[in-house]
Amino acid sequence: MDMTYYDHGTSAERWERAQMFFDAKDYAAAARVLGGLVEEVPEQTGPRLLLARAYYHSAQLRRAEAELRVLVERDPVEHYARLMLGRTLERQGRHEEAGPHLRIASALAGDFERV
Repeated sequence: MDMTYYDHGTSAERWERAQMFFDAKDYAAAARVLGGLVEEVPEQTGPRLLLARAYYHSAQLRRAEAELRVLVERDPVEHYARLMLGRTLERQGRHEEAGPHLRIASALAGDFERV
């Protein structure tokens, strides 16, 4: 088995490495680490959400959208995933699709002025 730097170590070590890459704004490297983590623990929200954010910040918007849709389907009241999905759709110029997600995110956050 050929191990690379991105998938070397325990899950906890890779999670920490991914967060360090993300904090350093190396979103592509963070996504490489997180992709493996999400495959290993697909039920965990944290790695998938950070992966979606890494994709978003590295302009991989279709990939970000796919990860966010998994999160929203699994947990429809996940506020931040809804917000990020709306912003991702907006960034792709899909404003009509983004609207409902942004309104739901605002309502979940208690910001009823936007609703």
